[in-house]
Amino acid sequence: MTKLSSLLSLVLLLSVNSLCASTIAIVDSGNDFQHKDLLSKAWVNPLEIPSNDRDEDRNGYPDDVSGWNFAEGNNILVDYAYANSNTEDARKFFDIQLKSFLGTITQADRDWTIAKFKDEAFIKNLQIFGNWMHGTHVTGISLKNSPDARAVGIKLIPTEVKLPGKKLVDSIQSEKGGLKDAAFKAALTLLAQQQTKVYLDIGAYINGTKADVMNGSFGTSYDAISGVITTLYKTILRKDPTAEEVTLYTNHFFEVNLLETKKFLSAAPNTLFVFAAGNEGSNNDVVPSSPTNVDAENKISVAATLGDQELATFSCYGAKNVEVAAPGVGILSTIPMNNYLAVSGTSQAAPYVANIAGRVKDVNPKLGFREIKKIIMETVDVKPWLVGKVKTSGLVNRDRAIRAAELSRTLDLNLAIAGAKNDVLAKTGNDKAMGVTYHQVPKELVMSLPSPIIFK
Repeated sequence: MTKLSSLLSLVLLLSVNSLCASTIAIVDSGNDFQHKDLLSKAWVNPLEIPSNDRDEDRNGYPDDVSGWNFAEGNNILVDYAYANSNTEDARKFFDIQLKSFLGTITQADRDWTIAKFKDEAFIKNLQIFGNWMHGTHVTGISLKNSPDARAVGIKLIPTEVKLPGKKLVDSIQSEKGGLKDAAFKAALTLLAQQQTKVYLDIGAYINGTKADVMNGSFGTSYDAISGVITTLYKTILRKDPTAEEVTLYTNHFFEVNLLETKKFLSAAPNTLFVFAAGNEGSNNDVVPSSPTNVDAENKISVAATLGDQELATFSCYGAKNVEVAAPGVGILSTIPMNNYLAVSGTSQAAPYVANIAGRVKDVNPKLGFREIKKIIMETVDVKPWLVGKVKTSGLVNRDRAIRAAELSRTLDLNLAIAGAKNDVLAKTGNDKAMGVTYHQVPKELVMSLPSPIIFK
């Protein structure tokens, strides 16, 4: 067999496989596809020949065999140089976090945590480690017990994130030779547009991979942007903003940001975008978060719960802007270099839903994003403690959603969902039945979502 015919056979095989398996784009902080649990789960670009530094598919991303690193502009999806951030102290933090949820934390654990929160070196390393392992952790959840699904690695979040700095201030001050009070709002418009520019490129890339689902366990909170705006205002205008001005400018930033973010979803119109609701414990209907508050038909926002017992203290919520809830506490998953870690957050709840979306698609490949979203939202377990917190008032039910997908192969979708509700009456394997009781913990013990808003 010639080299050309071998290549054509490989392309044909991969193309056939792609018709039978869902594709989940993981937009995050990187993916270690060398992990033993993920090695066979990576999406493979059927048109790209590995390691020849060429761009066979002419999409502008040479050697994007399993995805692309938009943060650094290359095809390296994980940087093993950061392996030294996986310290005993970093792992102990997450261990204590889980013990807090389980109610087994000791006074010695509390004392250790208080002391470590005062250690700047520890905090910096924890943030680096959190970003470094985050994408791989999310990928493992998205693909768990899903033999057919494949993940596209898309790195948006750099491992080390910069805080507001001189380059940003200089770029804003350079607008028309300086900045006065009246022009600050216009400068924020440019800033919001600049920070979301990469979304359009990523959206187009997702569309090119024909991904069925995108998981976005990242976000920028209202408080974070308020802090940045306050710092910029003081630095540039050399005076303190009033509380009313901070609110005005922060709301304006999010208005522009979310309008620009909508282009992200529009660029991949056949993909279902699953976003983490945020870890600030606030109401997204009152104080917006991005990108989870984007108004789009092909979007689901996910809050986090303590098993099937209650909404997690750290989880953002919103009857208008957050569609469903999913487990997000103590979720064991993959991290780089064949390791595992239990982590908590809406970052873990979102891929739980992305996983269900992929499973639904695998069961019935004819379903589009509208049908998949409908199945997920209409097969939830309605919980009184989620009424007024998420749009469906419900916790996702994986088994019921999959059953609805099975029935949809021969029935009208509404009948399939009704049949699934009848067949799967209660969430199986729930935490209460297993004797697990969770405890609420301070929001400070749960890390914020990694943010795509980078200030240099």
